[in-house]
Order: sequence, then structure tokens, then C-alpha cells
Amino acid sequence: MVENVLYPAYFDAAVSRAEGRRVPEDLAVSEPTVDEVAQAVQQVGYDARIERNTTYSREYEPRGRVVVTGTDETAKNDLVQAVGAYLGVIRGD
Repeated sequence: MVENVLYPAYFDAAVSRAEGRRVPEDLAVSEPTVDEVAQAVQQVGYDARIERNTTYSREYEPRGRVVVTGTDETAKNDLVQAVGAYLGVIRGD
């Protein structure tokens, strides 16, 4: 079973591409939480498990991460882009 790990920094508008953001600026949101990322993952149609006490390797403060299962047929980049699009919908941006 393939598991993909998504960190909130992937979707944070305050984080540059060099610092780890993986979506374009127009899909990025301000300070996304693991709960919002997990909700967006579920909206896309995958199972999400939140791990709250983990830190992205490029950050100092632990913001957690979301482990996504059931993505055998989906590339990680496609998953990240779809979740980024749903984060904007969830936030109402």
C-alpha cells in the first residue's frame, strides 16, 4: 500500500518554493492546518491520518503532517495540486 505524506508547508502562501511550497501561489493559503489538509484530502476522495507532533524537515516548529492512503494510482504531485485546490474552496478564497 502506498502512503503519501503531506505537510502544511506544501500549501502555505508564506513559504517559498525553495522553502518547500509545492503549489502555485494562486493555490496557496495562509497558515494551513493539518486539519484543513486532512479535510481537503477527504474531499478529494482518499483516507487521511493526522500525525500532530511531527515537523517538516525544512521547518523548526512542529505543525504535523497528513498521511494519505489509497493513492496507488495517483502521482504525489497530482494529489498535492488537487488538495491545494480544495484548500482554497474550504477557506472560501
